[in-house]
Amino acid sequence: MENEFVQALSTQDGKPLWTTRIGNVGNPSDFLYAKARSTPTVEGDFIYALSSDGDVACLETGSGKIRWQKSIRKELGGQAGVWAYAESPLVDGDVVVVTPGGAQATIVALNKKTGAVIWKSAVPGGDPAGYASAIVVQAGGRKQYVQFLSKGIVGVDAKTGEFLWRYAEVAKGMAQMVTPVARDGYVYGGANGIGGGLVRLKSDRGRVAAEQVYFARSLPNSMGGSVLVGDYLYGSAGTGLVAIEFTTGKIKWQGEGIGRGSVAYADGLLYLHGENGEVALVEATPEAYREKGRFTPPSPPKRNKLGPYPEKAWTYPVIANGRLYIRDIGTLWAYAIKASR
Repeated sequence: MENEFVQALSTQDGKPLWTTRIGNVGNPSDFLYAKARSTPTVEGDFIYALSSDGDVACLETGSGKIRWQKSIRKELGGQAGVWAYAESPLVDGDVVVVTPGGAQATIVALNKKTGAVIWKSAVPGGDPAGYASAIVVQAGGRKQYVQFLSKGIVGVDAKTGEFLWRYAEVAKGMAQMVTPVARDGYVYGGANGIGGGLVRLKSDRGRVAAEQVYFARSLPNSMGGSVLVGDYLYGSAGTGLVAIEFTTGKIKWQGEGIGRGSVAYADGLLYLHGENGEVALVEATPEAYREKGRFTPPSPPKRNKLGPYPEKAWTYPVIANGRLYIRDIGTLWAYAIKASR
């Protein structure tokens, strides 16, 4: 419980290639969630990872050697949410964007080669960090970094960190963990268990204003995120997968299938990793819920069912080089989904 690691596995047989400790486990007294919960970000020969205790590190992909490391909690006065840190660092050009949370440096940009602080953004309200990852958005005449914090979705200027706007409606949910989805000046977010909403960003006398387009129940809002395919957004809400028209919020269909889950998209298909551990393949079409198949990975891990929040499968499916990777508590499966040539 005291250590948290980044580990590289062989894609051929799953055997460990290297293991590097990057820090402590956040909130070790929380027996349900005291464990690693962030996916590292890979760019070329380097990996950027954030531990649940706030230790961000740059490692070499080939060896696991740490190039630089800093604690965004201790060194930048960060304030994590109730369930510690859960974020994949955003690499954008020469910077790495991470979210310490709190009043001093709510969002920061670091030099990706050295870890040096480029700017700190003290977001009004000093929001603790949420459990989402920042994205790049070009809207309202500004390049922005958009992030879901404990008190809502915010946008800050990508060059300076200047606070630009906030959308608080989506903070009504219990945990702020749905990474925003953006396109053409619109940003979508989900309030866990409550609903989903869309804002339109526009220039307003040199600043940026966020104008709500819609907010409604039964729209994608669950842990596991959403994907935008064409003009339609697909994500979990209520008891299963939902398809909506992105700019209007109109529901096209709802399908219970395997229930709520994390979603990824590739080649016209949605790969769904259900909270119950099942995996389903669904056609990415607004016409109807069309499930192409489902299965349960063999020898699934045992889940802790104690307390008000029993353990569930919340990791995203990963699709790379013709393979589907499914990860659960202490377990990783790899499936061939494309015929080799």
